[in-house]
Amino acid sequence: MNINTDYLDRCIETLERAFDLFQDYGPGEIEHDLYRSACVKEFEIIEEQCGSLLKKRLREYFASNREADKLHFKDIFRHAAKHALITSDECERWLHYRDCRNNSAHRYGEDYAEEVLAALPAFITDAKAVSHAIKQSTS
Repeated sequence: MNINTDYLDRCIETLERAFDLFQDYGPGEIEHDLYRSACVKEFEIIEEQCGSLLKKRLREYFASNREADKLHFKDIFRHAAKHALITSDECERWLHYRDCRNNSAHRYGEDYAEEVLAALPAFITDAKAVSHAIKQSTS
């Protein structure tokens, strides 16, 4: 099965660019807020895309596609680590990213954005690793 990662790769590229530009502006500047918002949105899109594409990739390890499709987000990453698509350290970080997002429901805003921004360097690396793992395994 060939899994297309073009959209994921484009989102990662967009996030990298937004994060670079975010760092060029200080608090109080409109561009600071603009790029911070772009970073948070791309973080969320990439997180969902990685989970969705990994779920597709994991189908070969299950008796049926339906069985794999029942996996919840955290289980997707645990199975990906189990089958050596990602490392156990990467898995732990993905679980942390999800917790960060799940815990944001009551504090969406600047605190959440700051937590996302602090995680972005590792997140970008991890997202690239997921994309690479999917490409390598479907070649």
